[in-house]
Amino acid sequence: MGERLAGKIAVVTGGASGLGEATVKRFAEEGARVVVADLQVERGQAVVASLGDVARFVRCDVTHEDDVEAAVRLAVDTWGRLDVMFNNAGILGAVGPIADTDSRAWLDTIDVLLNSVFYGCKHAARVMQPQGSGSIINTSSAAGVMGGLGPHAYTAAKTAVVGLTKSVASELGVHGVRCNAIAPGTIPTPLTAAAAAGGQAIGAATKDVIGTGGGTPADIANAALYLASDEGQFLNGHTLVVDGGRTINGGSRRFATQTPGMVGVPNPT
Repeated sequence: MGERLAGKIAVVTGGASGLGEATVKRFAEEGARVVVADLQVERGQAVVASLGDVARFVRCDVTHEDDVEAAVRLAVDTWGRLDVMFNNAGILGAVGPIADTDSRAWLDTIDVLLNSVFYGCKHAARVMQPQGSGSIINTSSAAGVMGGLGPHAYTAAKTAVVGLTKSVASELGVHGVRCNAIAPGTIPTPLTAAAAAGGQAIGAATKDVIGTGGGTPADIANAALYLASDEGQFLNGHTLVVDGGRTINGGSRRFATQTPGMVGVPNPT
């Protein structure tokens, strides 16, 4: 057991599986008490049971503002404060060509990936601002900082999360409340496995493209731990890209494989 989050109270949406579950367990290892907010009741209850009295579960549909508010209220009612709000719940959402994307699927995707983050920031701010302290962490994506890495609605929402993070940070920073985002690359989770051949295939593909090895949920949990802890106290409005270099692929790397020389410089006459 560490103490990097000793005495801190956290809410993690989407905390029953994937990146959220890894983060819940990492936070608890470092001394935090955690509310696991998720639609997956059995999984969420199992996670909480494995952690004991330092965790609580609440069924939470993040597209319902009342549910998000209730998760925050549970933390405050149980432990008296809120120090970390990790707005992490997500789906892949609408897929397909832009010309054929279903409007209802688009709106549902935005609801889960963007509106839920707004609700989390809003209700965390109502507790943290009077406290004069707190860390809000939002899950964006590598697709939110580079085009072509995700479906259209997903990309739009995750890009908007980056903007919302900056906007909230600029307002709340003077009150001692930080707001940052994490932009994961391709990490093997139940969510990404549903969009590919499975976690192993995703990990292998990531390693082949980047050359640094595939990421794991622990990599994102460690990033969240840093942003949640006092070690990250000078970061505000920042999007921490945790992708093994995926978003730099296609930049200088492709030129490094060419024959050395100059390109685009005319020969002297």
